[in-house]
Amino acid sequence: MLGIAALAFTSCKQFKKGEGDMQYIIHEDKDGATIKEGDFIALHAIQKTEEDSTLSNSYDYDRPMFVAEQKSSFKGDIYAALAMLSEGDSATFKINLDSLQAKMNMPKPANTKGKYMVFTFKIDKVIPKGTLTDSLFQGKVDQFLKAEVAKAKSQEAGKISRFIAANDLKPTVTATGLNYIVEKEGNGIKPAIGDTVKLDYTGSFLTGKVFDTSIQAVAKKEPGLFNAMRPYQPMKVPAGVHATIPGFDEGLMLLSKGSKVKFIIPSSLAYGEQGSQIIPPFMPLVFEMEVLEIIKPKPGSPAPVTAPAPVGAQGKK
Repeated sequence: MLGIAALAFTSCKQFKKGEGDMQYIIHEDKDGATIKEGDFIALHAIQKTEEDSTLSNSYDYDRPMFVAEQKSSFKGDIYAALAMLSEGDSATFKINLDSLQAKMNMPKPANTKGKYMVFTFKIDKVIPKGTLTDSLFQGKVDQFLKAEVAKAKSQEAGKISRFIAANDLKPTVTATGLNYIVEKEGNGIKPAIGDTVKLDYTGSFLTGKVFDTSIQAVAKKEPGLFNAMRPYQPMKVPAGVHATIPGFDEGLMLLSKGSKVKFIIPSSLAYGEQGSQIIPPFMPLVFEMEVLEIIKPKPGSPAPVTAPAPVGAQGKK
């Protein structure tokens, strides 16, 4: 992975002086035109503090980021950094934190005393705007994005298989394609349709990137995930009534009180080709869950009020 290799390079190369207060190291320099204002860019990016604390990493999502090159907000900003690169290049840049905050409204991390934000970029694809009309340029971009979605679709099954093999898992597979591994057997009856299941959960991608959890300690360990305004507590969700994505809904019906289980949910049982705000198209999801209680409705009682479903498990709209 470039992220690891690039960081190794930074330990043995010296940063050079760029424009403004920028500093940079070029790891790989391919032939080709440099990025211009208006160009479309597909890239991977790792953002760190000078103390080496990772704030974001596009490799966690197993997909590139998509960016339109813009006019610089200040000398030596992110767009000035990208303008030094061409397709296939990789580099690490130190960019002034105070300027990022003042000119680009980028919050200064609370856990840094450094002067710079550190970005490592790997440029996967550049579509030049040049003299193309807006419609022709957008057509090229749309064609590329369509191909990226098709690639994600074709690779999904293999990624799930490799994840299972790499973690030495032996899942049970349901007729729909839901994979599950019972890590601790529960006791008692399984929920009936309409029962409320009280549980703790953690949702992640196959890369291990956690995108949602009901457990505060887990959220605090994941860069950028913890929300001090959120009440971290077990979720209550009705079983079998399609209140969540199909794979999550199906999985709830398999569990009794005390069960601990890992679900590997293919995108066909999650967000499919559309994805969601934080879930890319054709992205399989992993949920680790512990059932704390199964609550039967009281005769004549209204439907239970439930906590919001996890980000990756909310029903499609």
